[in-house]
Amino acid sequence: MVYTALVITVSDRCARGETADASGPAVCAMLQDAGYSLLPSLLVSDEPDEIKKALLDAVSQDAALIVTTGGTGFAPRDNTPEVTIAVCERLVPGIPEAMRYASLKITPRAILSRAAAGICGRSLIVNLPGSPKAAKENLEAILPALDHGLLMLRGGQQNCAAKK
Repeated sequence: MVYTALVITVSDRCARGETADASGPAVCAMLQDAGYSLLPSLLVSDEPDEIKKALLDAVSQDAALIVTTGGTGFAPRDNTPEVTIAVCERLVPGIPEAMRYASLKITPRAILSRAAAGICGRSLIVNLPGSPKAAKENLEAILPALDHGLLMLRGGQQNCAAKK
């Protein structure tokens, strides 16, 4: 099954045009290579209301997968996880746990990620780091399992037997 995905880059500097968005296009390329049908990407500032509006707009477009990049660190304007948690009806803690576990094999700073993941309506929202390298590494860690999760979320076959 082909799922739709929408990527949201959360960055004050990119939103102001001070720097080019590198992580959003990198994530889009990975999702496209994995067979996802991409909806037009969004770029918003770290302002909570802008993040919330972008997430809810993506949900209203019936995006199966909504991936954010940026705003998951310790900086005062890093608001993406809090907004994600606020809009989600159910959290999916295993996704950020798996990303941190995979990242910890690369850098001890992985434990500093505050990324979240959850379900809003029929959409799965996943927060990735803002660094293009880290965003790709984190997405690579979870991508193999997402199809099954989206199948369950979208009312597909209810066979949860693990595939290797």
